[in-house]
Order: sequence, then structure tokens, then C-alpha cells
Amino acid sequence: MSRPDILTFGCRLNAAESEAIRELADEADLADTIVVNTCAVTGEAVRQARQAIRKARRENPAARIVVTGCAAQTEPRTFADMAEVDLVLGNAEKLKPESYRALPFGADQAEKVRVNDIMELTETGAHLIEGFEGRARAFVQVQNGCDHRCTFCIIPYGRGPSRSVPMGAVVDQVRRLVEAGYAEVVLTGVDLTSYGGDLPGHPRFGTLVRAILRHVPELGRLRISSIDSVEADDDLLRAIAEEERLMPHLHLSLQAGDDMILKRMKRRHSRAQSVAFCDAVRRLRPDMVFGADLIAGFPTETDAMFENTLRIVADCGLTHLHVFPFSPRTGTPAARMPQVDRRLVKERAARLRAEGEVALMRHLDAEIGRDRLVLVETETSGRTEQFTVARLDRALPSGSVVRARVTGHDGRRLETRVDPPIGMAAA
Repeated sequence: MSRPDILTFGCRLNAAESEAIRELADEADLADTIVVNTCAVTGEAVRQARQAIRKARRENPAARIVVTGCAAQTEPRTFADMAEVDLVLGNAEKLKPESYRALPFGADQAEKVRVNDIMELTETGAHLIEGFEGRARAFVQVQNGCDHRCTFCIIPYGRGPSRSVPMGAVVDQVRRLVEAGYAEVVLTGVDLTSYGGDLPGHPRFGTLVRAILRHVPELGRLRISSIDSVEADDDLLRAIAEEERLMPHLHLSLQAGDDMILKRMKRRHSRAQSVAFCDAVRRLRPDMVFGADLIAGFPTETDAMFENTLRIVADCGLTHLHVFPFSPRTGTPAARMPQVDRRLVKERAARLRAEGEVALMRHLDAEIGRDRLVLVETETSGRTEQFTVARLDRALPSGSVVRARVTGHDGRRLETRVDPPIGMAAA
């Protein structure tokens, strides 16, 4: 190994930041170094990061290992105490060029940790990235941090307060990525719909989306990562209705479908608001597909409460589910609430996943016979506008967008035929 190797866990924002880390490490000529960009959303995510660090050391005994990301920010000593780890960087430090120059490898325990108080941060810079290694789409960070305090979530303590990248800087970066050949850009952040609250004039997230589409007409596909539906603004809804280049797929941070559980989570929406949002968006954009995060077995959840969450899959018309069995995170209020039996948590998560598989099957069945524009990710696989995985009947260049007819599916992926002549399609 010569160039630095980046191991990324967690969200799309981490994926975007890992590319910035790669460039910073390259500029600092960090050879034989492994950077582990961790996630703290669950205890399992932390366990997986520790496991990966031990494996990386076994396979690369001479490498230097740097640990960063949300888990490093929230529990730096957990990683500093690992013999395999040479350095721990906080979430702010990981994006500073000076963090990768003259690193104090081999330092004592006191110098091994470079993690400052992330709550003191007041702005987020635009990390201009020239390209994304091995990816067909590019991720652009437009916001970081969160001002809310959901009772199950440790992320605000890993990311700090909500901070937005100025619109001009975002538009410039999107333009550069399009010029570099990317057909699709994904906007990422911790709490996207809080965008702009800290900027002059307080622009909303929808204002940013419309500005990107207006000022970068060459951009073929713009995609949004997870949003909080209760904070969706009028400009965002207008963009959904009017902008074909805004992809018809929204991933919603729902978490639950029962009002009492939502209240105990300190979420800001009700069950009825979630259903009403999906209905309203589908009226604006009939081809819209929804994904959602859902937690099974939150503390105090009864059978009846869980059934409400199970039913919201159909009531909201969800297609792509991310199901999380609840696991308590030390330092959060939910960890101190009456816990649901672990076996029951796993059973409920399995039922939610099974409901998600049924919903996905309905979506796949409805796609048969349709023409879709597929962004090619590997030679014979890509994703449609609705973010559905599609298998192509021939090898095509990664990053291209092709028109394909859906001929069937295997229960998880669409089967498609690219009609000759093969054409590059500007979505």
C-alpha cells in the first residue's frame, strides 16, 4: 500500500467527506496510511468500526491508522485506547489540511487524540472535490450539524450545531463536478431541511435546490438525500412539481408511525403529517418513490404502537426501507427509558423488513414495461430515476445514463433491456 486508504462507514455525508479526506491526505503525501471514517448512529456501527480497525492492522502491520468521524468525535478514548490506532481526529479536524501534515504518529496517549469541542463550530466550509473515486455519482455537502435533540440520537454531539454552506459555493462545486463529467449530484447533510437558517437572508433548502437547477443547466440529475418532511418548504415542493431533473425519490426521516413513540423520540412530526406529506408530494409528482428510516423496538413501544409503525409503510406508500433495531446509545435520554426485550426488538425489525420487501415487490411489479433512464454504476448495473437498482443486459461505461426498458425483476433488482442504438441520455 502506498496511497492512503480510506474506510468509510455510515451516511452519504461521510462518503462525501471521505473524498475530501482523500485529497487532503494525498496533498500531504501520506503513504501507507489507513483513515477510518466512523459512524456513531448505533452501538453496532461503533462495533463494526473497531472490528475493521483490527482487521486493517492484521492485514497491514506496517500501516499507520487514523480514526476519525462521528464515533471518534463522541468517544475518542474508545479508539485511542486501541493498540492498533495511531491517531484520533475529530470531525472538525479531519477536514483541515494541517491535520495531515507532520502527523504525530507514535505519540504518547495525550498527543494521540486531536478532538476539539465541535459545539463551538459556527460555519461549514465548501470542501471542493474534483472527483469521486469509483463512484458514478458525486456527493456535495451543503449542510452539517443538527440543532434538534431526538432522544435516541448521539449525532448532534458528533456533528455540532447546524451550519450551512453558502449557496454560491454549492453552485460552484456542482458546476465543477458536472464539468468533470458527473451526470448526477446528490446533496447531503445531517439535517438538510434546516439549510440556510444560519446564512444571511435565511434561504431555505428549496431555494438552494432551485438555484442549482437554474444556474447549472448542464446538470442531468439532481438527487436529495434524507430529509425531514415536516420542514419541507414551498420552494422544495415547487421544485418537486416542476423540475424533471430533480429525481423522483425522497428518503424520509420518519423513524416511527405511532404518535406516542414519536413524542418520546422528540420528533417534530405526527403520523398524520407524514401521511399527508407523502400524499401531497405524490399529487405533485405521480412517479415519486419514497424511502424511509424506521426504528423497531424503541423504548416503551407496545404491540399496538409497533403495529402503527408497520402500517405506515402502506399508508405512506414507502418503497425503500432502512430498518434499525433500536439499540441504546450511552448519553442519550432513550438509553435511560424502559427498554423493550432484545428478542422482541429483533422480531419487530424482521417484520418491518418483511413489510418493506412486500412494498418493494409491488414497486418492482409496477415498473415492468416502463422505460427508465438508468445511471450506470458498474458495467451491467445502475439505478433508475427512482433509485431502484436495475441490471442491464449489456456492459456499458460507468457514469453514463442510458434509456432502458424494464422487462422483469428478480425480487430485488429490475431486469432491463437497453434498446439499440445505445444512446447517452441527458436526464
